[in-house]
Amino acid sequence: MSEKRIVRAAAVQISPDFERSDGTLDKVCEAIDQAAREGVQLIVFPETFVPYYPYFSFVRPPVASGADHMRLYDEAVVVPGPVTQAVAERARLHRMVVVLGVNERDYGSLYNTQLIFDVDGQLLLKRRKITPTFHERMIWGQGDAAGLKVVQTAVARVGALACWEHYNPLARYALMTQHEEIHCSQFPGSLVGPIFAEQIEVTIRHHALESGCFVVNATGWLTEAQIASVTGDTNLQKALRGGCNTAIVSPEGQHLAAPLREGEGMVIADLDMALITKRKRMMDSVGHYARPELLSLAINERPATTVSPMPPWGASASAAASVFDTPPTGDAGPDFNSTVGCRDERQRDLAGR
Repeated sequence: MSEKRIVRAAAVQISPDFERSDGTLDKVCEAIDQAAREGVQLIVFPETFVPYYPYFSFVRPPVASGADHMRLYDEAVVVPGPVTQAVAERARLHRMVVVLGVNERDYGSLYNTQLIFDVDGQLLLKRRKITPTFHERMIWGQGDAAGLKVVQTAVARVGALACWEHYNPLARYALMTQHEEIHCSQFPGSLVGPIFAEQIEVTIRHHALESGCFVVNATGWLTEAQIASVTGDTNLQKALRGGCNTAIVSPEGQHLAAPLREGEGMVIADLDMALITKRKRMMDSVGHYARPELLSLAINERPATTVSPMPPWGASASAAASVFDTPPTGDAGPDFNSTVGCRDERQRDLAGR
């Protein structure tokens, strides 16, 4: 019988620091230190927690948001840079996997970015939210599928999505095909109202059941003073309360600790990895319960870029076209004969006519 594998995980509900540019990073490091004292091996922070989620964009029109948007540019995280170095050092010090949401600045654009650090401090994954939601499109650029990866950490196979990416079933399925064991979800919190907390509850429990993995979900929190600093309109302030549901869910869809919906705190639970097999024995969505000859997923894993290499002068037109049309190959590319990107025989026949 295989050795029992337990991973102690923490989901952090926490408020950012709107006053000091380094204040939120200090709170991240302090939370990692606190979790280490509890024996935590994996910790998850809220969506774009560093320096803070752009709450202003939800309650103010674009014409009145210019100064706040510029400030976010000034305080956004460059990857790699001083912020990632500080978090990597903390991860290495405590031998802890850290999943952190940041506003990433890449020259003239901002992105909603998720970072996964391994226990040795190595940055294993930097992925960008595929499609910012509604008001967020005024703030962040779009990500690509190059970041839809599950990474092997020292404690488990870990994947991540942000907020309403969980309403994109194909994005979730992309991670499921890579056999994620711990799914780290991040939401802003203090947004929309109580109904948002209920929606998060449904979303994370469904993903746990469908994927047969653990879900560690972190949401942010705003104090009353912070809400007032975002907007003085008492009617709009209602849109910046509620929406918090920090929780840890098992592959059987059960909470492993009491979820946190008010105030700052940390939800900690021990994940018995044997529960993954127990769940998948009954229903493995990407294995014995899949029908790839009927339903399949194709993924364009090429990173989005504004420049594409061209073949040397004199090359044939077909060679030039292949630069754009040929699916990626090798270890990083999709296998078009597997569950991801499967083409059945009839499709191949039709394509050849």
